[in-house]
Amino acid sequence: MNKKILAIAIVMGASSPVMAQSAFQGFYGQLSTGYENNTASGLSSPLIASDGVQTETFANFSASNQSFGGVPLIAGIGYNFSLSPKWLIGIGVDYSFLTQESSSYSYKSSGFFLDGASANGAKVKASNRLNIFITPSYAISEDKLVYFKAGYSSIQVDHTAPSSLSLGGESVSLAGLGLTSNQSKTLNGYVLGLGYKQIIKGGFYAFAEANYMNYGSQNFGYSRTFQNATLKTSTSSSLDSYQVLLGVGYKF
Repeated sequence: MNKKILAIAIVMGASSPVMAQSAFQGFYGQLSTGYENNTASGLSSPLIASDGVQTETFANFSASNQSFGGVPLIAGIGYNFSLSPKWLIGIGVDYSFLTQESSSYSYKSSGFFLDGASANGAKVKASNRLNIFITPSYAISEDKLVYFKAGYSSIQVDHTAPSSLSLGGESVSLAGLGLTSNQSKTLNGYVLGLGYKQIIKGGFYAFAEANYMNYGSQNFGYSRTFQNATLKTSTSSSLDSYQVLLGVGYKF
């Protein structure tokens, strides 16, 4: 009787479906494009003068949130480690090649000496985005994979300072007075994403991915000295971004 039970168990075990190792285990390289949106928020810029004894605020400029975007081009590489037939953990890095730039916008002043003034011609630009991340993944089948993406993100942000100041129908060139300075900084933040990959043929696969990136606020400041007085301004700005991507890759 025991021999019959053992034989039945062996037959049933042999006939049970067992998923083979995921086709996505190992090294991969990929390219993607789609749509990207960036929002610069918290745009404010006080204008302060100091003679070493007294400090006066001439204006407190602020601007509405600026949304800008376009079509990105992103290259990525990574490696997936198998934890079990259905679970993988990956490490990867991707880089965005194309620059995204806002249209020209204005800062409006409220209060102080320049109440109602408008500083015109400002722009913000985002470029050189780099993501370094991990990807816990679940193999739906041998050739289909869903994954979560989380990690570090950095981006270069350039602020083009306003080129002119207008008040009461009059306008003056800030560049001509030396009161403008373009600033560039690298912002650090995080990336979160979700994605799906499917083998097309051999090692070639297609994928879809959605990402969200958030970066901390930074100050883009400059100053200029006139005789015994120093004029200072410090533009505050933060940035968050999202992407919806389609791409192709190859698993080596």
